[in-house]
Amino acid sequence: MQFSVVEHILVEDDYILVINKPAGLMVEPDRNGHPNLLNYVKQYLQSKSISKEPIYAQHIHRLDRPVSGIILFAKQKAVLKNLSEQFAERKVKKTYQAITISAPEKREGKLECWMRKEKKKALPVDESALGAVFASLSYTCKEEKDNQFLWDIDLHTGKFHQIRMQLSQLGCPINGDKLYGSEVDYRPDSIALHAYKLMFFHPITNEEIIIEQKKNW
Repeated sequence: MQFSVVEHILVEDDYILVINKPAGLMVEPDRNGHPNLLNYVKQYLQSKSISKEPIYAQHIHRLDRPVSGIILFAKQKAVLKNLSEQFAERKVKKTYQAITISAPEKREGKLECWMRKEKKKALPVDESALGAVFASLSYTCKEEKDNQFLWDIDLHTGKFHQIRMQLSQLGCPINGDKLYGSEVDYRPDSIALHAYKLMFFHPITNEEIIIEQKKNW
């Protein structure tokens, strides 16, 4: 795919870089050599550098390939620990939007379950199951045009395919997410899930930073 880092930058300074990732692009390299955001970011930073020494860049979190939205990068290894600990200690707040053709019985609420990754899919399991992890999110859901529903989702835990699995278990698979039961076609290499808001603290100044980039569905 054709991708320009410059056109997708939301915030950049000497320490951090925040990108609005398009759907269909992987965040990190895989064994099949697919185009990925990390390599694009390194190429972009290298092109700006006056030094020929390899530059540093590392994503702090990930999004699934068919999901679009905000990704935070560290531009210096010195700030990687601070940013990673913010995620580990749940100081970071991540908010998503999703589109479905079904609505839950309760238009707002909290979803909590135990789950585990099995091959390329997340499945709900009993708390005592081997490899079980706790997943939690809060949501609001409102009806949009054409009998579709817009979800606003606050993620409390960042588990593998968590939102996709939990909405599917509620009977509301995300549009285009065939892996979790959607029968609705969506854009190629994409599902109707977008990470539109990120709150974290700057690793040097400790200033609270809130970045928001909603999607035109």
